[in-house]
Amino acid sequence: MKSLHPADPAIAVLLPCYNEEQTIGAVVRGFREALPQATIYVYDNNSTDLTALQARAGGAIVIREPRQGKGNVVRRMFADVEADIYVMADGDGTYDPQDAPQLINTLLTERVDMVVGTRRGVTDDAGRAGHAFGNRIFNTLYQFLFGRDFTDIFSGYRVFSRRYVKSFPAVSGGFEIETEMSVHASALRIPVCEMPLDYGRRPEGSESKLSTFRDGAKILWMFAMLMKETRPARFFGALAILSLAASAGFAAPVLYEYFATGYVAKVPTWILSIGLLMLSMIMMVAGLILDSVARGRAEQKRIHYLSHAPAQTIAKAAGEAEKHRSIRAA
Repeated sequence: MKSLHPADPAIAVLLPCYNEEQTIGAVVRGFREALPQATIYVYDNNSTDLTALQARAGGAIVIREPRQGKGNVVRRMFADVEADIYVMADGDGTYDPQDAPQLINTLLTERVDMVVGTRRGVTDDAGRAGHAFGNRIFNTLYQFLFGRDFTDIFSGYRVFSRRYVKSFPAVSGGFEIETEMSVHASALRIPVCEMPLDYGRRPEGSESKLSTFRDGAKILWMFAMLMKETRPARFFGALAILSLAASAGFAAPVLYEYFATGYVAKVPTWILSIGLLMLSMIMMVAGLILDSVARGRAEQKRIHYLSHAPAQTIAKAAGEAEKHRSIRAA
């Protein structure tokens, strides 16, 4: 696909990297060819190989982020880089840079603030069947907890508007950052869309940084934390129901014995049952109170999000400016 017109908004390509010397040079050159007007940033996350050198040789601006983890890198990138449209991809060569203009065009024509390049062939990634199974489980769980906005919450190929980037809190530290990005959009009802794209294999000698069980546990923990922060009524309501059910389970034999004999022989069990009942009531009240707090925080995030102009408005202004320059030149 042809690159965008020079009058289009300022575009930044963001590439978080850790030990990707075999692929980052080709990735940078691919984005320079696909988006010649874009500025390409490679954030080196403590690589021990020649990642930074290869990226700089390819024409990218290289910046080092000492805090380990993709989430820390994304937080730094979003804070540092000023642009109108942001393209984020991985440096491992699994995403095709030639798809970037199409993703940007979709962002502008569909009038959305994030486009996610969903991965065709993700199950072929170096034969990592565990990753593919985890993808299906976590995407299903996400849709149950947060809504059906996304079918591939772990895709690293995304295009954002400026107002999405500058309103995104980015509290995650690792690979769970993509989950946080998706929840941010779902919680604020930010317009998004998906585009199916081919997903490539890593070259020989290049190793994935993902750990099926360690990163899976982190993502599950992030699900719980984001549920607590964005939907506390449901989170604490579920805990309250579990506590109430446990209380009823412990109380049932004690009450049966009391009504049958008039005595309570299992006093500790009865005390435990009452304690669980009180805990259930406390969690229910906490959920209701925190739900009001969460709504207030969401409103503040929404106001900050709306304080930035949409990408379509910026693109239109750039086009008008180019038109006026052409008229004056004539």
